[in-house]
Amino acid sequence: MRNNVNRIVNCETANLNKTISSSVRLIEDIKLIKSKKKFDMLSDKEKELAILRLENPEATLAELGKMLEVPISKSGVNHRIEGITKLADELR
Repeated sequence: MRNNVNRIVNCETANLNKTISSSVRLIEDIKLIKSKKKFDMLSDKEKELAILRLENPEATLAELGKMLEVPISKSGVNHRIEGITKLADELR
């Protein structure tokens, strides 16, 4: 029983750490884009997601998807993140 509890706790901790590091990376990308004055190069949907991420750094992708004006899936959120990340990489 104790081993099962430890496994569950370890899994939850790993998921939380993954969410946090992903959020921090995306926030850094968004801040870079804004600092280079290229925020307008993002699509309207990517801008909406970027603003939500800055306002909700602790939110999971699924939670962000539900917060959008037109809710989308976690996969859809990830697709928009790819666009933001691609622009940030081009600016580096």
